[in-house]
Amino acid sequence: MGEWIQQLIDQLGYVGIAILMFAETVFPPLPSEVIMPLAGLRAARGSLSLAGAVAAGSAGAMAGNLCWYFAARSLGVHGFRRLLERHGRWLALDWSEVERSRDWLDRHGAAFVCLGRLIPTVRSVVSVPAGMLKMPLPRFAAWSAAGTVAWTAALTVAGYALGQQYTQVERYVGPVSTAIIVLLVIGYGWRVVRWHRKP
Repeated sequence: MGEWIQQLIDQLGYVGIAILMFAETVFPPLPSEVIMPLAGLRAARGSLSLAGAVAAGSAGAMAGNLCWYFAARSLGVHGFRRLLERHGRWLALDWSEVERSRDWLDRHGAAFVCLGRLIPTVRSVVSVPAGMLKMPLPRFAAWSAAGTVAWTAALTVAGYALGQQYTQVERYVGPVSTAIIVLLVIGYGWRVVRWHRKP
């Protein structure tokens, strides 16, 4: 998968980054932890700008965030629960996770939306309780964008920093990326196998 991500970024540039980050947000098992550092590496080599890579990744992720928000808002609590009961296994989402996220949103509001974007796995679920509870769109978008840009920028800058030393470290990047992807795939597979509908 790492090579496929790299090829898409090479072929489509900023559009490829945005597409990948949109897909990562909508379908959590795709790893932003690989996508954005690879974009940062490309920026370090001069084929992309660092700011452009961050902007493209953030835009793609925000598009995914808004998709989840509007889906949850239109479906409501009962409709979204029915969706997860039918397809939760393949979305790698469990209703208990949505319930926990909803409780956190009730208690912490905007801070949860912002900080939740910095926490792996939680990032993709944050939009659901915000939409179900009809959090005002401008407030949701502003705080969600703040967290999304911070996460995306941190990953991209990390890749950029590595990229400036790529002649020395490039041989390590491939195995590390592969290891991350393998762990994510195993984790997703485990969730699919272990998933069961809860009352």
